[in-house]
Amino acid sequence: MPDDRELDVLVVGGAGVDTIVRVDRLEIPAADSLGVPPVHDYAGHTGSGVALGCHRLGLRTSFLDFLGDDPQGELVRAAFRHAGLDFHHLVSPAGTPRGVNLVDADGLRFSFYDGRHPADLRLPAAFYLPFLERARHVHLSITNVNRDMHPDIERLGATSSTDLHAWDGENEHHRHYALRSDLVFLSAAGCPGRHEEVMRSVLDGGRARLVVATAGAAGSYLLERGSDTVRHVPAVDPGVPVVDSNGAGDAFVSGFLAGWLAGRPVDACMLAGSVAGAHACTAAGTHSALIDGEGLAAGLAAAQRRS
Repeated sequence: MPDDRELDVLVVGGAGVDTIVRVDRLEIPAADSLGVPPVHDYAGHTGSGVALGCHRLGLRTSFLDFLGDDPQGELVRAAFRHAGLDFHHLVSPAGTPRGVNLVDADGLRFSFYDGRHPADLRLPAAFYLPFLERARHVHLSITNVNRDMHPDIERLGATSSTDLHAWDGENEHHRHYALRSDLVFLSAAGCPGRHEEVMRSVLDGGRARLVVATAGAAGSYLLERGSDTVRHVPAVDPGVPVVDSNGAGDAFVSGFLAGWLAGRPVDACMLAGSVAGAHACTAAGTHSALIDGEGLAAGLAAAQRRS
């Protein structure tokens, strides 16, 4: 990968607002209303998590997307300004995407995502190329606004990654990203009992160097090109109770990328992702407990002592 470019990571797509509703159980009660703890809005969604996570870990990071000219868009922009994240956007007439996430007493989540951007909405090349030309690595959220970027990424020699989230292994929208990316992340929750089959299909049909399937408290799985073995990596104990799993997968990706872009062995990258993902579960809200470099180093040392 080019190592003389000004940006370590360019994240494209996946900004929005998450509304977090805390409930006892992820089920609808037999009533027409339910009292819950205070409901809060956060700058959320997957691109925000990866961009903020990489920035927090000291990677030179820029983030591009569409946002609405609305109060939700300003909430997102204000959060990024506060964090010092380099963010650039174009205005979407559809407004700022939103999600409503139910979080139960164990920190497990169910998300309602409105995906309001039109299916044919794309970031124009004139907007993204000045950033892409300076980037070592590009992370594409599966939001369609970046769907046409792969040829330019490959032409300019950057590496790429994507997170397919709970992909069932069949949906063609996700497959487009799966087969064009160098590093592929997904959640095993989307293909229960079939994650190894899905991981192999990504390597068989695409260009990926490796595929990672995260599985929450059950840990994660790794399959590298040239290997027939799917390796299991145990989850990391964050040392405190799990409060909220929102953004844990995004934190895993940022931790992995921090190691990978530093040239570390893939096993060290997996452990870094696990530590970052576990840390993200220790506070309520979305992207509210992103680990920094010092915390990651301490978490890695603690995990190695326990192993």
